[in-house]
Amino acid sequence: MAENKCPQCGAPLDPQATECKFCGEKLAVQQAAQQFQQQSQQYQQQVQPQVVIQQVAPQPVYYSAINPAWPVKSKVVAGILALLLGGLGVHKFYLGKIGMGILYLLFCWTGIPAIIGFIEGIIYLCSNDENFQLKHHVRIE
Repeated sequence: MAENKCPQCGAPLDPQATECKFCGEKLAVQQAAQQFQQQSQQYQQQVQPQVVIQQVAPQPVYYSAINPAWPVKSKVVAGILALLLGGLGVHKFYLGKIGMGILYLLFCWTGIPAIIGFIEGIIYLCSNDENFQLKHHVRIE
């Protein structure tokens, strides 16, 4: 703890003393305290940071999961093939799904692939381009 000393004689002083008890020197403790307080207030006014908050509208971010390596196919052609030749699975061969196309060919005698192909043709023609591309892993012409 720092000890206060008289500037005149160097004798130790009490912290609340206004004059030295040895030499009688008047101490300017109160004046120094006031000056210090004024200086600290001025410093705080100068140092206080000016915070400016600026709101920026968020920009929409669009991600495309469409791979440029996918083959280019037409949604309309796939839909028409499914409507007309869906029972034979021609639309599946066109979209590159060979296994499903063979399955349609194997069961074409039952008529079930024709019904499913007709429904798929309507779905192909009614779906939007991005959903069609992502579902069937193709790019649209």
